[in-house]
Amino acid sequence: MNYRAVETAGEYVARLETGADWRAEIESLADEVGADAAWFTALGAVQDAELWFYDQDDCEYRPIEFDEPLEVASCVGNVSWLDDERFAHTHVVLSGPDGDAVAGHLNEATVWAGEVHMRVFEQGLEREHDETTDLDLWL
Repeated sequence: MNYRAVETAGEYVARLETGADWRAEIESLADEVGADAAWFTALGAVQDAELWFYDQDDCEYRPIEFDEPLEVASCVGNVSWLDDERFAHTHVVLSGPDGDAVAGHLNEATVWAGEVHMRVFEQGLEREHDETTDLDLWL
């Protein structure tokens, strides 16, 4: 296990813009406040979504697409640097009108309404390739 202590540099709340991309809005907030590392939570609703499931045997993401309105019952993630850009690693639990839930890594989604809380860390985090998982991880 790798770990380190973090100190917070600030906390922000924001409303995501209707019609924008959910993850891009979070990355935009990180850019605006100069967050080189952060943890966030969010909730709201989306008009559509593309989730990714990571196949651990093949070490690649498999897309799962939804072209319907969904509630964002839970959204959690972190911000760090990846390929010289701020990247919001985002996981969500989405629910439909029947209450059934789906979950996974959020690649993209169109915001209907969204609210986010971001806690920014003083020290930045940068993702690096991990040979074991074939993922870009921090620490």
